[in-house]
Formats: sequence, structure tokens, C-alpha cells
Amino acid sequence: MDKKVLVMCTGNSCRSIIGEALINAKVDGVQAYSCGVAPSGKVNPNARKILEENGIWDDSYTSKHLDSVIDEDFDLVVTVCSHAKETCPIFPKVVAKIHVGFEDPDGKEYSAFLDTYREIEEILLKEVKNVFSK
Repeated sequence: MDKKVLVMCTGNSCRSIIGEALINAKVDGVQAYSCGVAPSGKVNPNARKILEENGIWDDSYTSKHLDSVIDEDFDLVVTVCSHAKETCPIFPKVVAKIHVGFEDPDGKEYSAFLDTYREIEEILLKEVKNVFSK
């Protein structure tokens, strides 16, 4: 049975969407979702572009509010920005939480998105795998 992971940030337009896509593409036995505590309502075009270039974009990746997923039974919640970590709510079910922060590439050149993608792939995937290997 798959484990469920929620990747949270503030706007749910870059980091959490990239994290969701990378986990879904590269971590066996784990289904990832993402949300924002103050979602922008759109996926950043550069985030979408990098996911498309890597063959892991899915049209189901959208910017959505925490309220739309809070009733899911997650096995792990990962915050990828300090604001989400500080405002992370209490979930209906007890759930493990970790924080793995990344700099927000929003508003920066495409190269910043490449850096963020690589960091999330290298660091976040390892952390998620570690949680579920215990």
C-alpha cells in the first residue's frame, strides 16, 4: 500500500509542486500531493517548464489550498518553506512532520528553478525515503 505525503509551502506554485512531481516520479510506494497555506492559484510557468522538460509534468498539478486536502490520511507532511512550517495546522489524524526548506525561485531567472529542482531532487527525496525506511 502506498504511503501518502503532503508537500506544503506558502503559494503552492513552485517548490511544493516540484516536490510533489519529483516524489511521484522517483519514490516508489509513495503518492505525493501538494498545497499552500496561501495558494497563488496558479503553477509558476518556470516550475511547469522544468517539470515538462524532465518528463514528469501532470495536468493534475495545480495550486490549491490546504483545506482541499486536509482530510486525506497522510503518512507524512513536509514543509518546504519557513512560513508553511510556522503555520502548519493540526491535522485530523496524527501525522509525522518534517521541514526541509528551499529558497523560493519565484520571480527569479530560470536558472534559479533549475537549482531548486536539483536541490529538491537531491535533498527532499532522500529525506522522504529516510522517513519511510525506519
